[in-house]
Amino acid sequence: MENARGAGLPETAATKGTGNGRPRYRGSLLRWLPLAVVALALFALYAAGLTDYLSLDALRRYQGTLAEYVAEQPVLTAAAYVAVYVVTVAISFPGAGILTVTGGFLFGPVVGTVLAAFASTTGATLIFLIARTSIGAFLADRAGPRTQKLRQGFQEEGFNYLLFLRLVPLFPFWLVNLAAALFGMRLLTYVAATAFGVVPATFVFAYFGHGLQTALDSEGPHVPVALLVALVLLGFMALAPIAVRRFRRGKEREDVPTRPGNE
Repeated sequence: MENARGAGLPETAATKGTGNGRPRYRGSLLRWLPLAVVALALFALYAAGLTDYLSLDALRRYQGTLAEYVAEQPVLTAAAYVAVYVVTVAISFPGAGILTVTGGFLFGPVVGTVLAAFASTTGATLIFLIARTSIGAFLADRAGPRTQKLRQGFQEEGFNYLLFLRLVPLFPFWLVNLAAALFGMRLLTYVAATAFGVVPATFVFAYFGHGLQTALDSEGPHVPVALLVALVLLGFMALAPIAVRRFRRGKEREDVPTRPGNE
């Protein structure tokens, strides 16, 4: 069959290269491949029952062994901890909170916070890039007017929105990652808001991980209500600039004189 170039037709994205659309088809497969790998890895970890190892019961059982690893190979243990944390967040596997508590127990509240914050930001960035290039691009091509307006708002005020969602530890971490990707948030803005936003809650959990016995006396780490309230207030402070800008815009519209012909 004669291709588009031989027929004198203009070359399109679908025909460029071979004339039969294979590059475009191959590009679509490559775009969805990372997401498929994440889905398979997530299924495999659930099937292997690894959720049992990311729990406070497991931390209680292996706390002596983990402490020995840190004492003998602190750098190697820290690298392994970061790697596990990154993979856990990157494939949206539950257990980031327990890993943060574990980091506080193994390395102390300060070093544990630094390692956990770095790992969570790295893992979140990876899943953000994967989701943006697959689901995000797919939805952007099919977005309606309302979705486009949400995307525009998230792109313009994305830093403050995401900072609020990170500071208030009430929203699932994986869901926030996907939402930012689906609404087309800029990469540098996403990384900056994530890096700043995860530190307060990460320090809280790492601090209580440092007092391991307190954290293991119940089913989960006890976080004082005052600290939770402080994190929520801090999150709402991140939204304050958006409210101020919108208030000013409203005032500017009210101050614009109305033309006689438009009354």
